[in-house]
Amino acid sequence: MTRQWRDEWGPLAKGKATQRQIKLKRIYQARSAEDGLRVLVERLWPRGLTKERAAVDRWLKEVAPSPALRTWYGHDAGRWQEFARRYREELRQRREAVACLRQQSRRGVLTLLFASRDAAHCSAAVLKEFLETEAD
Repeated sequence: MTRQWRDEWGPLAKGKATQRQIKLKRIYQARSAEDGLRVLVERLWPRGLTKERAAVDRWLKEVAPSPALRTWYGHDAGRWQEFARRYREELRQRREAVACLRQQSRRGVLTLLFASRDAAHCSAAVLKEFLETEAD
């Protein structure tokens, strides 16, 4: 991750944790006032979508599953549990990017944007759960 990227998010605050406000939303859905900061958490830009229509505030490729993991999973429901386990392992190695998302979720509403049609079995759902439950 570059220093410029970190600077855009601002310094990470130390101290007392507050309630996280994290939402999931398919990127093809229209922006709403309740979205807060909209962060695309996909490695690839969603097909057929312009940047204007996407209304993305940040694109954080660093927290997306690795290309190898994404290819292995292939949205095969039979691999979901193993995919989620492996993805959580990858997230534990991406401390800085995860910390930035956690910090933002404490500042206000954070909406994780994803492209998958299956909201229950997408990487953003694993990421949201990880941000809400894993220790800082």
